[in-house]
Amino acid sequence: MRKPYVLLLSLLGLFSGLLCGLTTAPAYAADNGSWSVYPVSSRVAARPYFYLSADPGQTITDKVVVANKTAKPLTFRLYAADAYNTARDGGFAVRTPKERMRGVGAWARPARSRVTVPGHKKVTVPFTLRVPRDAEPGDHPGAIVALDERIEAGSGSLALGVQRAVGARVHLRVSGPVLPAISIENMHVTHHQPLVPGLGDSGATISYSLHNTGNVTLDPKVELRARGLFGRTLLARDLTRIPSELLPGQRVRLTEPWRDAPQLDWGDITLTASATGTRESASASFLALPWLVVALAFAAGAVGGALLVRARRGRARPSVPVPPSRRARPTPSRPRSSPSARP
Repeated sequence: MRKPYVLLLSLLGLFSGLLCGLTTAPAYAADNGSWSVYPVSSRVAARPYFYLSADPGQTITDKVVVANKTAKPLTFRLYAADAYNTARDGGFAVRTPKERMRGVGAWARPARSRVTVPGHKKVTVPFTLRVPRDAEPGDHPGAIVALDERIEAGSGSLALGVQRAVGARVHLRVSGPVLPAISIENMHVTHHQPLVPGLGDSGATISYSLHNTGNVTLDPKVELRARGLFGRTLLARDLTRIPSELLPGQRVRLTEPWRDAPQLDWGDITLTASATGTRESASASFLALPWLVVALAFAAGAVGGALLVRARRGRARPSVPVPPSRRARPTPSRPRSSPSARP
């Protein structure tokens, strides 16, 4: 039975600057220390990525270089893949060969699906990219990937095998209307309050989704503003843990800690996301109350409610009727005698 594996993809810049063996790769080549993948240099200079532009229905040809930086020959599977943002941190990643491709991964085909590269040598492989006539305009990110099909033994209790891959990024733009658009979705604020006010640390966590709803890659910026009672500014800063490339159609779930958040306040938090050609805001209200205050308020409310119910029951209690046998009987009145007329 084949072991499960984890695919490790080293993309452009992830291990840049590593030197191994006698082979040197162009600056910014996608490199994992054992092999690198990069575009063939143009007549002017080395290319860090594949920057391609095409019309719907157009066919493009280019070449990718796979360089072996070890002393032994290495065999790779070459394939084209679609790119996406990882859910954890929004990083650039590509699909595995078993996943469904919709863009570059479905349109590009290397001339060789497998290639063996001798030690300290490199091999150049042409590839063809055919853009469908009904392709949507805008950016279609992807990569040409060299996958080592060997499964290395993993460590740990899960005993997962590891497959390594390196990919040269492909930035393809299909001509047509360009629509940059971004939105902030599912924004929530969670408070972490001490039991006793003033004793212990307080804070909050702001969670939200950043969604590229347009058709071009964005370099987003997010501003955080928090206001308390009477419009007081509690917090104002630009967030830093934002993906530098938010790909078209991708949604990333992010969190932002707010240390030393107020322990007793009421207000709202506003996030504003912006990129070239687009800007969008979203807000969420918050109510900060220490746990002791909440407990006392709950206890007071419970006691007051119980007393109110008891008072209402007392007022609504009906009077007990007196039995007929115990009721006082009326005394019969005697008829008055009228004075007789004297003769």
